[in-house]
Amino acid sequence: MKEILTTTKAPGAIGPYSQGIKAGSLVITSGQLPLDPETDTFPKGIEAQTRQSLENCKQVLKAAGATLENVIKTTVFLKDMNDFGAMNQVYATFFTADCPARSAVEVARLPKDALVEIECLAMI
Repeated sequence: MKEILTTTKAPGAIGPYSQGIKAGSLVITSGQLPLDPETDTFPKGIEAQTRQSLENCKQVLKAAGATLENVIKTTVFLKDMNDFGAMNQVYATFFTADCPARSAVEVARLPKDALVEIECLAMI
């Protein structure tokens, strides 16, 4: 049985998908754009956008009763791989020990022309 995750503390879906899904002990977030859920705008720069994307992931995980400590895998989508180092510095402040597995890929374009989008897979 799956449970649809919703929270007003992360941006709502901009298409036919859920913010996240909980299925048993598995929690999957949809890719989280760096939209501020209160203003529906992006912060400026890759560092601030990475921070906001991860904050949005935290809120979707929280809706399932999970935290970043439960994350076992992330995928980071970057508009420009030259931003990898700056993204990684911010990312390292969210995952400080027992880091999850991760993939980071450059993509041609992200929704709403974001600089980054991050998704998480967690176990609770």
